[in-house]
Amino acid sequence: MTAIDVERRGTVVWIRIDRPERRNAYDLEMARAMTAAVEDAADADAVVLTGTGGAFCAGGALNRLDDPDPEALRALFTGSLRLVDAIRACPRPVIAAVDGAAAGGGNELVVACDFAIATRRSTFGQTGPRVGSAGVLGATNMLAVQIGEKRAKEMAMLCRRYTAEQALAFGLVNEVVEDGGLADAVERWITEIRALSPRYLEIAKISSNQWWHQSGDNMNAGLGMLIQAIGSEDMREGARAFLEKRAPDFRGGRRAPASPEEVRP
Repeated sequence: MTAIDVERRGTVVWIRIDRPERRNAYDLEMARAMTAAVEDAADADAVVLTGTGGAFCAGGALNRLDDPDPEALRALFTGSLRLVDAIRACPRPVIAAVDGAAAGGGNELVVACDFAIATRRSTFGQTGPRVGSAGVLGATNMLAVQIGEKRAKEMAMLCRRYTAEQALAFGLVNEVVEDGGLADAVERWITEIRALSPRYLEIAKISSNQWWHQSGDNMNAGLGMLIQAIGSEDMREGARAFLEKRAPDFRGGRRAPASPEEVRP
């Protein structure tokens, strides 16, 4: 069981991430299932990506980063890149329907989608340097096009959390709706999409991917750096802290600066 529910509602494909016990963080099998579902939706009018249990998505699962399997983690990283690329390559509009937290790689899924609608209780943000990683698949490159370089660096590097209203003001989401009103809002957007030419929507979407494609080399380079950093002490400490629900101590094992007494001749 992949914990990815794919449902066709008429001419719309709904992809629902269903691992609420870990805030819908995805593993490799789930990433592959989402990618396949997006690729299989080329004949739909639209695709909706959403989560269950009060969360959108917490990105890639961190449960084994304290003792990582390099090959498995490499596969998850590259699978994540294939997923966001599939969202961008899909000829149909992909809507992120966000109800709850979109964090880390989940926030990057919002970046990859064409449109995003969020409930008021939703939150957004990256987790990278806080948990021993970096958001190289959207947050450190494409996000700057969407919300501006300074704000994107703030989000990607400082790992702050932002409300749905803040995300709307930044330009990360298109609309904020009352809690409980997400399905109706998505249907309203889909009704508008259905009135448009699928052929010319596809042309408009693929043409608008210019900045995404220009970020491609940067994403691949960042992915390579993440792979080289697999097993680093920062990765292990970040994962341990996350699993133990405590603040990470990335500098605890490093020698403190010498005191004045130590440097006296």
